[in-house]
Amino acid sequence: MARNSTSRLGLGEDKKQDTSPPPAATGNSEFQFVTPTEFVEIPTEGKYYPEGHPLHDQKTVEIRYMTAKEEDILSSATLIKNNMVVDRLLHSVFIDKKINPDLLFVGDKNALLIATRVTGYGPEYDTQVICPSCYSSTENAFDLNDINLYKGGDYKDFDIEESDEGTFYIDLPMSKVRVEVRLLLGKDEKYLAQLAANKQKGGLSESPLTDQFKRIIISVNGHRNKAAVDKFVDNMPARDSRHLRSAYTKIVPNVDMKFGFDCPKCNHHSRVEVPLGPGFLWPAT
Repeated sequence: MARNSTSRLGLGEDKKQDTSPPPAATGNSEFQFVTPTEFVEIPTEGKYYPEGHPLHDQKTVEIRYMTAKEEDILSSATLIKNNMVVDRLLHSVFIDKKINPDLLFVGDKNALLIATRVTGYGPEYDTQVICPSCYSSTENAFDLNDINLYKGGDYKDFDIEESDEGTFYIDLPMSKVRVEVRLLLGKDEKYLAQLAANKQKGGLSESPLTDQFKRIIISVNGHRNKAAVDKFVDNMPARDSRHLRSAYTKIVPNVDMKFGFDCPKCNHHSRVEVPLGPGFLWPAT
């Protein structure tokens, strides 16, 4: 059944927040401060997590506001080198330590990362934007609280069927094949990034599209043999590939990072994807 639902990330507006004052000092303590927490809405609303997962049927995740401790994580050369900063940062602010960033759906992970950044440095984000018309670069300010959450389900124009296991069946127009796809997890995103880096390092041709297809497709006409799935992906007609990409975009709950942008150089109006540069997690002082 198709669903069409969006909402704003909007931290500190309509979300629950622990605003109670810190407890009074007692005994020999001269000062006590309780770091506030925030309940963050996640795009999947917990619908696709299996039973036993800490986020099964959970619509929000409670996070603690960023502190100097998290800035240590952001500035750790070791964590940066090993591409572990985001996971370590998220795990540090999660109130429920049973939540594993590797086992979060990518859309939920993105929403939680943006929310964490807002708690640390506020919603204002200044970054360079390239105009799609005149290609000039302009510094633009974005309000991260205005980001929309896309909760999936707006696929009335596609022949898509949702299974009870949280997977989706898509009928491809050219080959007439039915593929079953799943949502990507944080660990899949890391795997694909590492695979691309290894190919680049080895001088091999990069194949981000087929690599992703081989990760999200779990069956072809009911057959789950990995070798058969991979062979189909390598020989998939371009028309089917385009259809699958479009359909998958409609399936996946995620954050909508597109904002309206008016170029000051050529006055062209467009919707641009907010680029997440180095200043996103470590803004200039």
